[in-house]
Amino acid sequence: MSHYQIKTHSDLETKHVAGQLGLFLKPGDVVTLEGDLGAGKTTFAKGLASGLGVTRVVNSPTFTIIKEYQGEIPFYHMDVYRLEESEEDIGFEEYFNSSGVCLVEWAHFISEFLPSVYLEIKIAYIDENTRLLDFFPKGTHFDSVATELLGAL
Repeated sequence: MSHYQIKTHSDLETKHVAGQLGLFLKPGDVVTLEGDLGAGKTTFAKGLASGLGVTRVVNSPTFTIIKEYQGEIPFYHMDVYRLEESEEDIGFEEYFNSSGVCLVEWAHFISEFLPSVYLEIKIAYIDENTRLLDFFPKGTHFDSVATELLGAL
């Protein structure tokens, strides 16, 4: 399995990386996002949404589980933290097989529902401004996406 790493030094840089990623994604792509509270997951989601052409304000769907946004490609932002001890399937497969891009925060809580091909991203808080973004592609499509992303930055 390939592994790619990017260090950002501000929220703006993190959003930029995510926005660039959005340019390489296609309908049906699933991206998972892991990181401690305050690591920058929502910042990353805002950048990704922008890269997908979403113009609405994006915020964390913590209490609603899934928020849907229209852009050039529909964007489905999921925060499954509240499903930590649940085995409830709230229609993930429909979203994962849709014409949109899914971003799943805390995806390890629903690992049994994830498709076999997706892009796993882990965000680590280094200091107030610095984040380490680790990309773990699951499948050749996402290996190509990660390679193209690094080449565009």
